[in-house]
Amino acid sequence: MPSPTLADEAHPTTPGPRVVRVIARLNVGGPARHVTWLTAGLDRLGYRSTLVTGRVPPGEDDMGSFASGHGVAPVVVSTMSRQISVKDVLAVWRLYRLFVRLRPDVVHTHTAKAGTVGRLAGLLYRWLTPAALLGRPRACRFVHTYHGHVFHSYFGPWKTRCFLAIEKWLARLATDRLVVLSPQQHREIHGRFGIGRSEQLVTIPLGLDLATFTDAVGGRRRFRREVGADEADILVGIVGRLTEIKNHRLFLQAVALYLQGRGTTAGPRARFLVLGDGHLRDELQEQARGLGLGGHVVFLGFRDDPEDFYPGLDVVALSSLNEGTPLVLIEALANGRAVVATAVGGVTDLLGQAPAGPDLRDRPYTLCERGVLVRPNDPQAFCQALTRVMADAVLRQAMGERGRRFVQQNHSKERLVADVANLYHTLLAPAASGTAREGPMQSTVVNQKPVQKETDLCESSSRGARASSAPT
Repeated sequence: MPSPTLADEAHPTTPGPRVVRVIARLNVGGPARHVTWLTAGLDRLGYRSTLVTGRVPPGEDDMGSFASGHGVAPVVVSTMSRQISVKDVLAVWRLYRLFVRLRPDVVHTHTAKAGTVGRLAGLLYRWLTPAALLGRPRACRFVHTYHGHVFHSYFGPWKTRCFLAIEKWLARLATDRLVVLSPQQHREIHGRFGIGRSEQLVTIPLGLDLATFTDAVGGRRRFRREVGADEADILVGIVGRLTEIKNHRLFLQAVALYLQGRGTTAGPRARFLVLGDGHLRDELQEQARGLGLGGHVVFLGFRDDPEDFYPGLDVVALSSLNEGTPLVLIEALANGRAVVATAVGGVTDLLGQAPAGPDLRDRPYTLCERGVLVRPNDPQAFCQALTRVMADAVLRQAMGERGRRFVQQNHSKERLVADVANLYHTLLAPAASGTAREGPMQSTVVNQKPVQKETDLCESSSRGARASSAPT
């Protein structure tokens, strides 16, 4: 991805609030699309936005073309990367120099690494000025969005505690607002891990370009023809990077259990598709061979046709150990797909409540309004949930329709851009009225349509239950 010059990207003399958005890399995934949509959308609302990113490392697919297709040309800081290294010091310095050049009103960081180096550079920008000696640091607001977090399932205990301490320090000294994507993530970040003050946190759900999914019938036909599937076949897909945190091993183990349990039972042919790429591909393919899944599981690699493959699938699976709010599931729901997912992060908010009934929380999985929640890292439970959904076309259709309505009402790209614009307006309003811009102000949840309050773990059923037909 070519790096434009600062002259190409900076507009320091243009009227309107100036926003610098920082993300560690534009690799395949929801955060890259999120920052692209925000940069392009806020420009149309009068903000002057610059997207800053590091380089995508070898072995990961680059979404630079997605950004350029939306008219966004990022500034690339080549020393900023996902891995911790001595280059991070240089990345902080280069970001500081960039901030001095652009004079932002808001610096908004996304994901863990960019949140660290970006806010450290922001502290330098705020205080490395002669006016700071007179108690007048540079006026700039700092916002950080948690697309997920690294406080469990990524690193060992010592490194995790270190990262958590750094995050608490940055929240206290270098952040005006902490944006979370769901009520469950709010409970994790603030309640469980103790990050930030309650007035700092704001919940802004993800948005999606719903215009992408307008030809579901045609997309389904094209995809199923490509993979050689009849309309009667049941296609189960797992979509995402092939990395440890996505836990594809669990998915493959559940598929093996499903095939063992099914035996020679008559019924529609089931096929399992892995959509995505990453450094674990060879290892996962070897695992599939070792489990005897040849002919049943197909690795399709990275796909850039979600308008085809989501309608083409019957069930979308997610087996992650840790998530923020996965855009994959929002896209699946937007296409009316049934979802089976581990109960991690914001997944519980996306899938909704369970039907009223007795408390059966000790069961292996939970039938909710818009999908099925499964205990994390439990292959047998995941297998049972897949079996339940694959065997019941009526259940799949009911969950899919509720999911489609939910996304249309709560997760449009336009709502996302409007919510973030409202957040910036709130942060910058004191400066416009002459009030000193020191310290965070009272926080609000800026969702246009608040996400329905969900229970941490819905009432469950392992057999024979029907999903509620009440609209979301």
